Amino acid sequence: MAPMNADAKRILVVGPAWVGDMVMAQSLLITLMQRHPQALIDVVAPVWSKPLLARMPQVNAAFSLPVSHGKLQLRARWTLGKQLRSHHYTQAIVIPRSYKAALVPWFAKVPIRTGYKGESRYGVINDMRPLNKTLLKQTVQRYVALGLPAGADLPPPVAEPKLTVDSHNKNRLINELGLNANRKLVALLPGAEYGPSKRWPIERYRALAQRLSASDHPVWVLGSEKERSIGEQITAGCSADVVNLCGRTALEDVIDLLSLAKVAVSNDSGLMHVAAAVGCNIVAIYGSTTPEYTPPLTKKARILYENLDCSPCFKRQCPLGHTLCLNNIEIEQVMHAVTQFIRTEAKN
Repeated sequence: MAPMNADAKRILVVGPAWVGDMVMAQSLLITLMQRHPQALIDVVAPVWSKPLLARMPQVNAAFSLPVSHGKLQLRARWTLGKQLRSHHYTQAIVIPRSYKAALVPWFAKVPIRTGYKGESRYGVINDMRPLNKTLLKQTVQRYVALGLPAGADLPPPVAEPKLTVDSHNKNRLINELGLNANRKLVALLPGAEYGPSKRWPIERYRALAQRLSASDHPVWVLGSEKERSIGEQITAGCSADVVNLCGRTALEDVIDLLSLAKVAVSNDSGLMHVAAAVGCNIVAIYGSTTPEYTPPLTKKARILYENLDCSPCFKRQCPLGHTLCLNNIEIEQVMHAVTQFIRTEAKN
């Protein structure tokens, strides 16, 4: 935690609940620091996000909100808000649009509480902003706009998130896990918490891993414990240079390992945004969602998106039963995008 400056602006940000959204929220934090260089920015967020927030130099302190996702749990919110009163925040910015998300700053008696209109939040939000979805097409633009004065020109400029990498932890992981981290390393990120309509087929990830390994590219499959079985299916029958790390690493470890990959092949997921924020070249595969809404925030991305008449539907499972938005994306397309990045890197 940074030392307190009595004259600094103190800002409390209520963060979102998902990995990708939290990475995108760093663009808001960067904007706030650009506008208020002496500001102290604290973040209220789920417990899991603390390691991620620790990699954002703009964050002074992170406070965990011990509530279940989607639950009111009023007493826990009141308790945290009361504890935060002693910080004397000058402003709170509430990213989620729910009523309950605005309660902690209200209980903390923050005088200016900024957020978008949603769920009849009048009173708990007293700096209510209209959400112009025509001007603010991207999620990240909506986050950043909350850090600007009311009436500012929209859409706002967006700074790319940049997560800090722990070199010591990175080297420890390579040694302890016995990993091959040569210059042509490719990371595969096959998970997507949202549902099957965002996941490129497992058998295609497996075939891609086999082709990459045959071309002398070590492959790491990364994800949470929930993706362990997916990783096992992808690595089954592959050479020893294709390693399933799903469930074997914490979130902060994944950040450090992704910094070693030359290319990350990913569904539209939280780890896609993490990979972009540590400087990876990204091959991003979109299905039921659209890159117009949640693009990888990097100039080093190749997006594969079919843009079908039925897309984007934003459904967890294909309502038509064919998932052509993903099934039409061939292995050759992905392999070509990966090798283009590798060749470009080799020339530089």
